[in-house]
This record gives sequence, C-alpha cells and structure tokens, in this order.
Amino acid sequence: MASITEAAGAPRASDARVIGLVSAAHFMSHVYILTLPPLFAYVQKDYGVSYGELALALAAFNTVSATLQAPAGFLVDRWGPDRLLIGGLTLGALALAGAAFVPFYWALVIFFALGGLANTVFHPADYSILAHSIAAKRIGTAFSIHTFSGLLGTAAAPVTMLTTAWLWGWRGAFLAVAAVGLMVSLVLIADRRVLAAAHAARKQRSAGLSARESWRLLRSPVILRNLLFFLLLALCSSGMWSFTIVALGALYGTPLSIASTALTIYLVMAALGVLAGGFIADRTRRHAFVAASGLAVGAVAIFAVATIGYNIWFLIPAMIVAGLTNGVIQPSRDMIVRSVTPPGSVGKVFGFVTAGFNIGGVVGPLVYAFMMDHGMPRAVFLTVAALGLVSLATIMMPAGRVAAAVPAE
Repeated sequence: MASITEAAGAPRASDARVIGLVSAAHFMSHVYILTLPPLFAYVQKDYGVSYGELALALAAFNTVSATLQAPAGFLVDRWGPDRLLIGGLTLGALALAGAAFVPFYWALVIFFALGGLANTVFHPADYSILAHSIAAKRIGTAFSIHTFSGLLGTAAAPVTMLTTAWLWGWRGAFLAVAAVGLMVSLVLIADRRVLAAAHAARKQRSAGLSARESWRLLRSPVILRNLLFFLLLALCSSGMWSFTIVALGALYGTPLSIASTALTIYLVMAALGVLAGGFIADRTRRHAFVAASGLAVGAVAIFAVATIGYNIWFLIPAMIVAGLTNGVIQPSRDMIVRSVTPPGSVGKVFGFVTAGFNIGGVVGPLVYAFMMDHGMPRAVFLTVAALGLVSLATIMMPAGRVAAAVPAE
C-alpha cells in the first residue's frame, strides 16, 4: 500500500514556522467551538429562551461539521489546504461577529451553523499541511503540538469568554474573539507562501485519485475502522470532560471542589501526555502498540474510579493515569491514520475520520445525560472504560490494504 511521502529534508526552522502557523489556527478553532457554552446564562436572559433552545445552536454547529467535514477534505486536496484554512478561520470569525449583532434567536442558530461550516476545514487542512511539510523525524512532535494547541484553546475559551463578557457583555465577547480570529487570519495570509509550499509538494507527489477512487478509498475497511476509532475516542472524551464532576458527586457525594480538581488534573495531564506522546511517536513505528497500551491502562484507571469507591488519595492518582494515557495515545492515533493514507489524500482521509469527533460530540452528551437523568452515574465511567477497550479492536486488527482504491504509482 502506498502511503504519503515524508518531507524528509525539511529544515527545523521551517518546520517550526509551519507548526506555529497551523497550531495558531487550531487554537482559534477550539476557542470558536466553546464561545457559547460559558455564556449560556447571558444569552438565555437576553433572548428569553430555554437552555434547550440554546443547545440547538451547538447541535447545528456539530451537525453541519459532521456532515460536511469529509467533503471539505476533498476540497482541501483539490484547492489547497492553505486557502481552505485561511477561509475557514475567516468565516468562523465572521460567523461569530454576525451572531453578536443579530437580534433574533433563530438568526443566532443560523450563524452557529455557518460556524460549523467553517469548522469543517480545520482538521483536513491542518493535517494536510503538516503531513506534507514536516520532516519525517519530527512529524510525531508536529502532530502532538497541533493537538496540544487545540487543548489550550479548549482550556482558554471559558475564562476568556467569561472575562470579556463581564467587561463588554456577551455580544462584545463574541466580537472580541472574532477580532482575534481575523488577526490570526491576517498572520496566515502574510505567511501564506509557507503554507502553500505544502500544497505544491503534495501536488508533485499526488497519486491522482479520481472522485470514484476517492470514495472507494474512504469506504475501505481500514479507513472505516479509523473513523470508528476516532468516534469511540470522542465518546470517551465527552463522558470525561462533560460529566466527571456531576457523576462523581452523584456516585460518591464527592465535594464539588474535589471533583473539579480531579477533572482539571485529568485535563492537564492529558495535555502533557500529548507532548510526551509526540516524543514517543517520533521514536517508534509501533504506533498501534502505543495506542493500545495507553487505552488499556486508561480503561483500567477509569474502571477503578467507577468501582473502588471514593477516596481522594486514590481518585487523584487514578485521574492522573487516565489523563496521561489519554494524551499519550493521540499522536500515535494520528500516525496510524497517516500510515494508511495514500499520496494526495491526506485532506480527504483526515477530514473523513475526524468527522468521528463531531459525531461523538452530538451523540455522547445525549447518552451520558440519559444515564445521569436515570440515576446511573456509575454507568458513565463504566461506559467510558468499556468504549476504551472496544476501541482496541479497531487498531489491533491487521492494518489491511487500501491499494485497491488507489492507482499504481
């Protein structure tokens, strides 16, 4: 099976420049995603709608992203990741600015759906640029920094939105984020030749897949397994990120301060684990083994949280282990996808498999909310642990071949 050709001779300084630009865009994409939830109370009071109605704006965002991310990957491969990345970053900012000005609730939903459209380009464009620009010996580190920047955006969004809303109201907070997004777009435009070089290199190495061959590629078992892998990981993450605090409180009566601290530690260790995982990914080819080991250890730690009982001296170490392993596997996760991606298809393949994130973002909260509403907080952690173990099957099977969908080079 053909896989993408590495930019083996790329100098370190050039790599750092590309990684910095792509990571800045990825940081902003995660801030865009979390602009509304911290400000629910402000927006709900202004429009006089329920929280359920506000959640429709998030559902519109995720539904559009999940539906159109794979087609966006095709456009990335055809038109170039630099154009799509700058376009998505700019459109996301304009969508937020529009949402800040509209006086009607349904217009807010429409603008968030537009933001979901902008969000479709980030993963396929980011991975395409990195895969075709970064030296092979540093690609794992590049993937880890890219993921880390997204985690930073997730962490920065709530405090940023609440602070700016306190200063200028929720509409002013939206405009502030939109302004920063446009400034990052201008930086990318000014340095576009660095990003465009990746597209030029990709075109030189492209396998020239037709539309029919491309869809055959995405329907191949090995790519579908990777889509399932990303979906399962998203379902695990949504359970831990969104329901750890309330599930611990309902299950053990864990004080809010302790539960919040446990979740914070989990997220911090996941971020540090991503950086460690990039270091590991650059020094081994056994990416499936790394991912499987991390999933297994993390599942055991979360299972223990669900069954052993509340004790702060046990809870915190368990969350450290679970968070660290969750982070370590992520660069290897990306390397697994890269290893089965033919030349010229990085955008469409990563666009397709990372749609699992959006699907998980829609389905996961509904499943875990059902468990909490029906008095099953333990099931939240047990489900996360079980899904982690199930995901092992998607990476431990033989890799298979996608060559049947790809013309001979």
